[in-house]
Amino acid sequence: DKDKNDYDILKEHHRFLWNSSDTPNTWENRLAKAYYDKLIKEYAISDLSQYKQNKIALRWQTEKEVVEGKGQFICGNKICKERVNLTSWEVNFGYTEQGEKRNALVKLRLCPECSTKLNYHHQKRVWRRREKRKKEGKKKSRKHKKRKAKLPSS
Repeated sequence: DKDKNDYDILKEHHRFLWNSSDTPNTWENRLAKAYYDKLIKEYAISDLSQYKQNKIALRWQTEKEVVEGKGQFICGNKICKERVNLTSWEVNFGYTEQGEKRNALVKLRLCPECSTKLNYHHQKRVWRRREKRKKEGKKKSRKHKKRKAKLPSS
């Protein structure tokens, strides 16, 4: 424990959201809460590098990012620098913190390409449903055609 620096303590005691009823009772928790209070919680910054595995990381903006416009006027994906055609998203972010599952509604501003990554799994599910319906529709139409063919002609 003696070799821990502030960064190690922040990683260990960080929370994505602090409730107003959460009172930091140790020096480590007070440090983590002080850091949290300095973050700007208007827009989140995302890491979409593992979007195909449905793993999306979110964090709050730092003061430097707010000044630069990152996450609001510049795409909120951490590696994207796009400034035009940004779309606002409100995402229900589910995460586990201190052994308990939590949810938070988080705002993101993303360019069209990053928006596609954010919605990749949802779009894939929609596409699969459409394909399944198409296949079911073809099966029904084949049965219907067979019945027509069996009717005697007048």
